[in-house]
Amino acid sequence: MATSTGVQSRRIYRPRIGIALGAGSARGWAHIGVLQTLKKAGMAPDVVSGTSIGALVGAVYADDRLDELEQWVSSLTWRRVVGFFDVAFSSGLLKGGKLFTFLRGGLLDKNIEQLKLPFAAVATDLANGREVWFRSGSVADAVRASIATPGLFTPWRQEDRLLVDGALVNPVPVSLVRAMEAEFVIAVDLNAHLAGRQTRAPRGKPIKGPSMMEVMSGSINIMSARINRSRMAGEPAEVVIQPRLAEMGLMEYHRGAEAIAAGRAAAEQAVPQIRRLLQEFG
Repeated sequence: MATSTGVQSRRIYRPRIGIALGAGSARGWAHIGVLQTLKKAGMAPDVVSGTSIGALVGAVYADDRLDELEQWVSSLTWRRVVGFFDVAFSSGLLKGGKLFTFLRGGLLDKNIEQLKLPFAAVATDLANGREVWFRSGSVADAVRASIATPGLFTPWRQEDRLLVDGALVNPVPVSLVRAMEAEFVIAVDLNAHLAGRQTRAPRGKPIKGPSMMEVMSGSINIMSARINRSRMAGEPAEVVIQPRLAEMGLMEYHRGAEAIAAGRAAAEQAVPQIRRLLQEFG
């Protein structure tokens, strides 16, 4: 019979890690860098929720296809981005049909139940302002509803209701990932440094009149930052990662490499804190 001659090793409990990926339009490509860094550090999330662009990146991560998304994002040019957007001039400037036809045929071509990790997305019911959680059904439909920024993308119709961007009610969906039984939550907030950026000017110089896009994006930034501050006060995450992307505009999707690098940098700074808290957990 074998006998123990050494000190019995202590098993470290590894909690179920969830990540809440926030809204932020083009700045959302930073989520790719965050997720890659956490995976490399041995802290890959087990559960993922997302709002708006966070829903798009989160769905691809949940299907273990993040490297494919990074390659596609890195290949985007301004001309390619413009080519994906079909003008509507109705309940939003853009229909998003071309973009989502492309994504439905590739990265978002499954049902949520078929993804490799638990995933959910947040949208807002335009009629009553209620928060809508997508935890089953078409991935592409869930992402399209969650990403429907008011004034920019037309609302998504689901049966008898119109759905718009989840950032109106839950910009960084910590509550959702908690409901999915995550024990340790990492939140990625893309709007913490952005409120009012569009209206600042160098001292002594007049403020340049903003474009319609800048007014819309600046307003959404302020709204999202304030809503998120209130939500996270009552529903805090264990760790909040805040990539610095204050100079990236709402529609600058072609600057993906910069956003991904900013996400990596922010996550790398957070890794020691996450490691310490995981060791202390339980």
